[in-house]
Amino acid sequence: MRAMQIHRIVSLIDEDEPLVAMDLPVPEPARDEVLIRVHACGVCHTELDEIEGRTPPHVLPVTPGHEVVGTVALLGSDVTAHRIGDRVGVGWIHHSSGREDENLAPEFVATGRDADGGYAEYMTVPAAYAVPIPASLTDEQAAPLLCAGAIGYRALRLTGLENGQRLGLTGFGGSAHIVLQLARHRFPDSTVAVFARDDRSRAFATSLGADWVGDTTERCPWPLHAVIDTTPAWTPVVEALANLVPGGRLVINAIRKEDTDKTALLDLSYHEHLWLEREIKSVANITLADIAEFLPLAARIPIRPQVEVYPLADANRALVALKREPVRGAKVLIV
Repeated sequence: MRAMQIHRIVSLIDEDEPLVAMDLPVPEPARDEVLIRVHACGVCHTELDEIEGRTPPHVLPVTPGHEVVGTVALLGSDVTAHRIGDRVGVGWIHHSSGREDENLAPEFVATGRDADGGYAEYMTVPAAYAVPIPASLTDEQAAPLLCAGAIGYRALRLTGLENGQRLGLTGFGGSAHIVLQLARHRFPDSTVAVFARDDRSRAFATSLGADWVGDTTERCPWPLHAVIDTTPAWTPVVEALANLVPGGRLVINAIRKEDTDKTALLDLSYHEHLWLEREIKSVANITLADIAEFLPLAARIPIRPQVEVYPLADANRALVALKREPVRGAKVLIV
């Protein structure tokens, strides 16, 4: 089978081809696993964190990709919950403890980092972690929902927001543009503000119904009850705290932060940014329940991610664009 693999840790500022094209054997599913024939796989910022070493794979080489949509091609001997031909998805959680807090468990195994993922024609996963895809979603629409969407769903829940309270989104890429659509459905009376560093992203947010848009460093005209940060940078964290009401909450939806602007933390003022019981909460990984709850909801709303598609062979081009260019929606590989 064809696959694109990480063989070494490199900087995507300097390297145009971080992945290596490989011809590999089709994997055999274990007794509790299914073999998935991959149709599409989303391209996530976490792949950049893997390639550049902020959350490096434990063993190299590895096949990245954790927004996977495909059909069941083969069943392990103990699998009864799926049939051959079922359309399923796999997110960042490849498998874990099965407990409510499985996203925090030491048993957590990440798809595309700790186990081979979806930048390939086939992959295996425990059957319990292969989630049915609603029929109304195309492969390309469903792929970003498996991480960018589902982790955004978790982040929105962690804000504790109530209908009518004001929400901010800082950064407007693959996850935030889905969260905006979700927030409009769940909190129809809430004002949504978007902070983004470039004109194209701000215009995109306006087109999706944001009530106010501004640069990352601007102050919203109304203090916000919660802000979700989806950026790889530190400046938006400091600036978001200054936009919160007393008792407001910043939810950081990022697995890692880059060090490029870490000096922004020197501008952190206890009085301006943290006092009056403002909170910071991080989002750590994702649970099976997050994905299983969010996908049917996304189909009903309906949420329709904006996607740019690439063939699998152009995975390097998609990753380099994600690193170096303004993001509009999500990128998806067609396998």
